[in-house]
Amino acid sequence: MKLITISGLDGSGKSTQAELLKEYLKSQNKRVFYFHAIAFSLANKFARKKIGSSKSVTKATFLQIILRRIFLMIDIWRFKKLYRKLEKEKYDYILSDRYFYDSVINIYFLSNSQKNIPCEKFIKSPDIAIYLQANPKIIMSRERKPDQGIDYLQKKKELYDEKYLTWNMKLIDGNQNQEEIYKKIKSFL
Repeated sequence: MKLITISGLDGSGKSTQAELLKEYLKSQNKRVFYFHAIAFSLANKFARKKIGSSKSVTKATFLQIILRRIFLMIDIWRFKKLYRKLEKEKYDYILSDRYFYDSVINIYFLSNSQKNIPCEKFIKSPDIAIYLQANPKIIMSRERKPDQGIDYLQKKKELYDEKYLTWNMKLIDGNQNQEEIYKKIKSFL
């Protein structure tokens, strides 16, 4: 079973590309499990339950950051269990729209620090990890733009740009049209 992940800024086209790739793999008679790391996240579920909204978070207290780090470790463990289950069920692919790398970047952003997160070393390395690198100004010019604003996107882009090589991610220019991006992603299969 292969793990393919697509990471990048909000509004960079991750979900669009994940959906296109999922449909392609299914058309090739492959069993594909669609995984969304943020929806899977216990921290996200807890925040939605407590606050009752899905408003984007751009600031966090020290305690909230510590809790996110704890939840990330639990989520990594939960994912490993899910991975083993899907392997037994003979899935061909797990296609991850966002991945734990995106959660790590978010913790770096919220804590304003790139101090190593101990559980980072337990993140399962994908077979193919893709970073859709997109220009924040272009993202903000789109019809559906993220509500966090350009400063948020620029800071997170800096973080992704610093980490993608460490995580062996394949860089794709997310400013291209979606067909060009899709062709490039397919070339990695």
